[in-house]
Amino acid sequence: MTIYMIRHGQTDWNAQIRLQGQKDIPLNDTGRTQASGNGRALARLVGDDPDRDFDFVSSPLHRTRETMELLRGAMGLAPARYRIDERLKEVSFGDWEGYTLAELQMEMPERVAERELSKWDFIPPGADAESYEILSWRIGAWLADVNRPTVCVSHGGVIRTLFKLLGAMDAEEAALGAIPQDRILKIEDRTIGWL
Repeated sequence: MTIYMIRHGQTDWNAQIRLQGQKDIPLNDTGRTQASGNGRALARLVGDDPDRDFDFVSSPLHRTRETMELLRGAMGLAPARYRIDERLKEVSFGDWEGYTLAELQMEMPERVAERELSKWDFIPPGADAESYEILSWRIGAWLADVNRPTVCVSHGGVIRTLFKLLGAMDAEEAALGAIPQDRILKIEDRTIGWL
């Protein structure tokens, strides 16, 4: 089974290194360029009739839907012909969403230090907050349901959990890894690598 995973294009919060989580922040101009570029690259990879051969699925957040629509448009496909899966939402950073780590370091250095000790298992404050471990339960359930070649637009945290779930990295390495917004991750027969 082949899955092409794409992280949404850049937002202003990404550029400011703000914890975005499930806040619905739109793409910026750089992000739109990245999304279209990934679409052109993907068109070269998937053949002549990707709508017949691939399931196109996105997180429900605006930045992923806009990325998917720009990507499909750059592929010459109808932008709106894809489906949404709620499980593909980004990890929730709870009360920390909208802050930079530098701002949090000034307000609650002990909690930031706790996060640094085990980023994979750390749960920020807030009723809806998640750790990467909790996120991996959602993403593992989604991955188990993939039953045909897939093009998926989601988030950095989602891709981090895939590296762990597929055994490409241990938990802490996956939690710390940089996830580019201008590249495509190919998963094939449980092997994983950037294109």
